[in-house]
Amino acid sequence: MLDKEAQKKVDKANVYRLVVSNFLINLGDVLINPKVTLPWLLQSVGAPLFLLGWLVPIRESGSLLPQVIIAHFIYKIKIRKWVWVLGSVIQSLCVVLIGFAALLLEGDSAGWVIISGLVVFSVARGLNSVASKDVLGKTIVKNKRGSVTGWSASAAGFITIIIAFSMLLGFDSLHNNTGLYVWGIVAATSIWLVAALIYSFVREPFSEVGGVSSSLLSVFKEFALLRTDRTFRSFVIARSLFLCAALSAPYYVLIAQNNAQNSVFTLGLFILVSGLASLLSSPFWGLFSDYSSRQVMVFSSLLSVLSGVGLFFSANFELEMFSGSWFLPLLYFVLSIAHQGIRIGRKTYLVNLGEGNRRTSYVSVSNTVIGIILLGMSSISLLSYVVSLETLVLIFSFITLVGAVMVIRCLPEV
Repeated sequence: MLDKEAQKKVDKANVYRLVVSNFLINLGDVLINPKVTLPWLLQSVGAPLFLLGWLVPIRESGSLLPQVIIAHFIYKIKIRKWVWVLGSVIQSLCVVLIGFAALLLEGDSAGWVIISGLVVFSVARGLNSVASKDVLGKTIVKNKRGSVTGWSASAAGFITIIIAFSMLLGFDSLHNNTGLYVWGIVAATSIWLVAALIYSFVREPFSEVGGVSSSLLSVFKEFALLRTDRTFRSFVIARSLFLCAALSAPYYVLIAQNNAQNSVFTLGLFILVSGLASLLSSPFWGLFSDYSSRQVMVFSSLLSVLSGVGLFFSANFELEMFSGSWFLPLLYFVLSIAHQGIRIGRKTYLVNLGEGNRRTSYVSVSNTVIGIILLGMSSISLLSYVVSLETLVLIFSFITLVGAVMVIRCLPEV
């Protein structure tokens, strides 16, 4: 056992290592972005256009759906930081594969290799997702967990701002330079490996490993938590409803692009305000989550609703400010602040809700369910064929409001 001063030093070192390693992962994600960089890469190698529509679902749901199975793999491991390290190493290898495909292949073959690399990459990210919350809960005291998540997200916002300024200053002139992107792939590979190295130095206590079956039947039994644990069930439902805050974000960009003369400048402006929102708000949401992650979910979701309602009324009542080039980015800035709050609040709440293997079960079951629901909720976007984009944003906002009400009525403080 360490004395009190020695334990404080270990705790500070763990905070630093967790923040830096997650910062590096976020930096790598900027270079392997399914919404921006990967679509450009597929187009530059002449891949089939229909593959573009698979990028975001593969990246998001691919890391969520297998997490119950991943959790049962983790139950037998005493030191679980190595699962995170393994996930990062596999992701770096997938990035190498994507880079080689961009450099050496063309057309269908390049497209399918890139998609295959993204599939494995996403599953590997599931390893990180399950292990990270377990390690965070074991190594960081409750009143600091939100801050760790907040500062990591803030650092990611700083990276996003740099990229946005590059776009705004005309960096898009390098649009067709595939070789440049390959060098970016090399940088991303190094970033993931360095992140894995730093994370490997986290001082983690042993986990409980007894009393958990790893049979296939027991994997499915994990979902019984949704029936037997009322608080957890309410959390999963509320989190599912909060997905609409994130799903509404692309429509802000689409509405702005429909009214813009320079689409590249508009995109860069939205990326800039998104990065600023993350940089400025994440530390606040993190500290607030350490006080009450439940209240963070409520306030941030209501802020998201306010942004959506503001967009709808300003567009449909033809307010003069809606035509200003600054107004939609401002609303998107508010939405991005809200999204960071929802994300940090629900992560902190879930980590604090359980202990030990119970926490691992909570994380894996909720993420798997959310992966399924995410695919289903994406179909709401089909309403864009019968209603305006502003009305669709309003629908998403009302669903988010239901989530806020559910948190108020059904979730206790943890």
